Formats: sequence, structure tokens, C-alpha cells
Amino acid sequence: VVKKQVSAKVKTSQNPLLPLNPTVIGLRQPLSTLDMPMDSSFDFPMDISILDTEEKPANVICVPDYATEIHSYLREMELKSRPKAGYMKKQPDITNSMRAILVDWLVEVGEEYKLQNETLYLAVNYIDRFLSSMSVLRGKLQLVGTAAMLLASKFEEIYPPEVAEFVYITDDTYTKKQVLRMEHLVLKVLSFDLAAPTVNQFLTQYFMYESVSKKVESLSMFLGELSLIDSDPFLKYLPSQTAAAAFILAHYTICGGSWTTPLAEVTGYTLQSLTPCIMDLHQTYLNASQHAQQAVREKYKGSKYHEVSLIEPPEKLILS
Repeated sequence: VVKKQVSAKVKTSQNPLLPLNPTVIGLRQPLSTLDMPMDSSFDFPMDISILDTEEKPANVICVPDYATEIHSYLREMELKSRPKAGYMKKQPDITNSMRAILVDWLVEVGEEYKLQNETLYLAVNYIDRFLSSMSVLRGKLQLVGTAAMLLASKFEEIYPPEVAEFVYITDDTYTKKQVLRMEHLVLKVLSFDLAAPTVNQFLTQYFMYESVSKKVESLSMFLGELSLIDSDPFLKYLPSQTAAAAFILAHYTICGGSWTTPLAEVTGYTLQSLTPCIMDLHQTYLNASQHAQQAVREKYKGSKYHEVSLIEPPEKLILS
């Protein structure tokens, strides 16, 4: 079995993170204002008086001119940063269930330290890419996960937790030196390529093209995180496909919607091409309450996410 600390709850009361104090961490004070006289005859390059202050209607979706290029770039990069779907078959000492326990624990770590959802997605991507190339003993699996979360925090967070905090959450199973050595090894195996497109990034793109309620957004995010727990079957799908399936399933569950024409045009995905991923995600949604790992469901029971994990999944899907 995996180290008992992997499945244990993250410790909370003994060493809470202290609130940041700008005077302690030495942040610079704001610069003083410039007392510069303005010449009324100065030829200013734009006329501030003609700015359009009229509010846009609430239902108008403003998509930046370069959004299509960003989406194309993410689609290109997700192919390059993709783990091997069947890597677990070549791992001699760990299993999919051990990986699920590890990811479940990382969800709790993210909640304890109030990390961004993107940090969790990146950490799981690093773990899967690392395990695609390296054989890992079960006693070191949590160390790989800890180093991956540390790297993802450094990449994504403004104030990432210190290395000592990552040692602490493993109940001192590993030393600071071991965590840093594993961090170095993970970086080498990943060729220092940490900017991987994730389900979270694609969901953000889809919300930009198709305005939906906050509840649909939260349910989409919940379904996206559920897909992280089980490598089988979701590693065989690209993040853009899993994100599309999560969007469709959430939209259908909340308001009976489906895949819209604008999203189909932007992504190139038809409802038919996404059906296998949708069906797998729907089955995961149906089984979520009985799954051995419950951290994602607990996370999305909170009011921050509109308690979407308490919504009953549809028994059948009739998509059109």
C-alpha cells in the first residue's frame, strides 16, 4: 500500500499559514506621485473626452481579437505535453488506485493552502508525465507528488508555500533534501517544460465563448477535477476534449443545454466526436458518490462552488 500519510488528511491546526505582512517580507512602498506641470498646449496623442463610457449589455460576450490564436496555440501544446495513456501497465510497483489516492491527497493539500485550481491540474500533469518515463517504487510515489505540487506552486502561485511546508504535510516522511532532489529530478525528466495546457485552461476558454451561469461553470470545474482522479480512462483524452465533455455534461445537467455552434466552430469538435469522452465522464459522475476518494466532492460541496457536488447527475443523456 502507499504510505499511510498519502491517504491521511492534511494536518491543519498545528501549523497554520500566517497572514502575509508586507512590512515583514520587505515589499517596496508605492512610489511618490510626480508633481509635473502640464502644458495646455501639449499635443496629447488621444482625446480623453471621447472615451465611450456606455455600458455594454449584459448578454454581449467580449472575445479578444487574439483569443483564436491562443486557443490554437493551447491545442498545439497539449499534444506536446501529453502523458502516455497506458504508462501504468509498465509500472512494476504502483497501481492506478495508488495514483488516485495521491491525487485525492493533493486536492486536500490545495484546499489547505488555498492554492489555485490550476496548480492542482499542473501538478497532476507533471506526475503523469514523470511516471510515463520513470519507474517509481510505491514508497516514493508521495515524494513525486509532493515535488510536483511544489513545482506547480512555484509556477502558478504568487506566494507558493515554502519547501518546509511540503515536508510538513507528508508528516515528515521525507526530508527537505529529499524533496529538493526529487524536484530536480522531475524538472530534468520534464525538460523544464512546465507550461502545460490543462482542462482548467480550456474551460476558461469555453466560458469566454459561451456565456453560462456560475453554477454551470462550477459544475464544469467539478467534473473536470473528477477526471483527474482516475487515469483510466481519462489519460487517453486530450485536456481540450475532457474540458468540452465537462462543459457539455454540466450544461445539460443544469439547464438541458448541449454543445453550441460557436464552440463547435472554435474547437473543431462535434458532439459526435466528443461522445466517447462524454460517456466516460458521465459514468464517473454517476459513480462519484461511491468512489473511494472523496476530496473533490467535499471541495465542491462548499458555497464557493455553489454546492454543485450535491447535484444529482442525470441517469441518462439525450444530447442533440
